[in-house]
Amino acid sequence: MDERAALALIDETLPAAGDDAAVVDSLVVTTDMLHETTDFPGGTTRYTAGWRAVGASLSDVAAMGARATAAVAVYAAPEFDPDDLAAFLRGARDVCADVGAEYVGGDLDGHEEFTVATTAIGETDAPVRRSGATPGEALCVTGTLGRSAAAVRLFPDAPDRANDLFRFSPRVDAGLAVAPHAGAMMDSSDGLARSLHQLAEASDCGFRVDGDALPVDDAVREVAADGDPTDLAVTFGEDFELVFTTDDPGAVAAATSTPVSVVGDVVERDEGVSLDGEALPDRGFTHN
Repeated sequence: MDERAALALIDETLPAAGDDAAVVDSLVVTTDMLHETTDFPGGTTRYTAGWRAVGASLSDVAAMGARATAAVAVYAAPEFDPDDLAAFLRGARDVCADVGAEYVGGDLDGHEEFTVATTAIGETDAPVRRSGATPGEALCVTGTLGRSAAAVRLFPDAPDRANDLFRFSPRVDAGLAVAPHAGAMMDSSDGLARSLHQLAEASDCGFRVDGDALPVDDAVREVAADGDPTDLAVTFGEDFELVFTTDDPGAVAAATSTPVSVVGDVVERDEGVSLDGEALPDRGFTHN
């Protein structure tokens, strides 16, 4: 069973599990697990790991259009080095402070590799689902695409810059601004291409993407000198930007200081998901 099949099984068994996060009354709850071998390339500092691990869960809160309130984490490692642990805690606290939330602790465990399991909570009375996209709406993304792809390629030779790229800002404020105007929304942790296929399935629609409108991060163009920067930015994933639909992109742009790009539009389901008139494959980040 691959990850997509496992998620489908969970969805069938636990319908309350929700989209990017579960919603219980007005409480939004989400959890993530990251491993050293799959999520933290060599050269990732413990500060960056704390920021990124907790930030991943805060991004899920943002994707529901919720206000983030707190986060906890399970820190597991072969040994508890005091400097590593202190750096991790600073990163976790700083990313929470970045979005107006609080890091309130967690648990410790011994494990054969450095592993972090994080949980974040937030609040909203009007969560934004993946299922509300309507043909005719604009398709938008926040920020730039491909920071993580560039970071992974930079880690061996430029770890300082790579760590900087890996420390993304969860789009909590942008999610709050987008929510009143959004038809559907999720974060791009699996990549834009896969996110669009997931939104299309949930909303029974299609998407038409304009490649020239995609906000590809400058760092991607540097590391993809011998390849296609757009493909890398669209399929690598782990960017944690917001992908959403709206019938009023101007109102969204006016409501948030986060850059917002209109990259396409919502179309009928039988038109599929396309990039510059060609079918966009369902490719992106997977956990197995």
